[in-house]
Amino acid sequence: MTLQESKASQKRVFKLKPLSRDGVEGALDKAEHYRLLNQPQLAESICLDILEIDPANQRAAIFLLLALTDQFGRASSRAAKQALELARNLKDEYARQYYSGIVHERQGSVALSSGVPGTDFDACEWYQEAMRFYEKAEALSPAGNNDPVLRWNTCARIIMAYNLQERPMDDSRPELE
Repeated sequence: MTLQESKASQKRVFKLKPLSRDGVEGALDKAEHYRLLNQPQLAESICLDILEIDPANQRAAIFLLLALTDQFGRASSRAAKQALELARNLKDEYARQYYSGIVHERQGSVALSSGVPGTDFDACEWYQEAMRFYEKAEALSPAGNNDPVLRWNTCARIIMAYNLQERPMDDSRPELE
């Protein structure tokens, strides 16, 4: 390995600067703003900074989860695993169910748009899993909150519009004697 190759393979490490506690609300507003501008990596970074000084901040955890799902299809599978872990760790049971549904729904969207053979089956499975989470969230939702119903209906309409089917059972395997 040449000196130039050695330098190129070295990973740079920086000591990150902490946010001030009184700037958390403004940072949350910026995270939401950057998500809406389709800059999920910037929103992710801001949320990580917030969670570093306020690990229990549920709004930051939700924004981080959403920023990670915004990166599905562009990032590694790491984003999906992190998003599901964040959903599992939310304090409110309704939020755990609802945002788990969001993660699965967005995985379905990525599978559906990938164009890779067989991913229609994956999309169907992701959407159906999302629908199960939305049904659980609906049972826990406060009066007047139709968000889980709206998401469930969206998943159902996508499954119907694209005629998504469950993965067929593999009948080609030999029977066991």
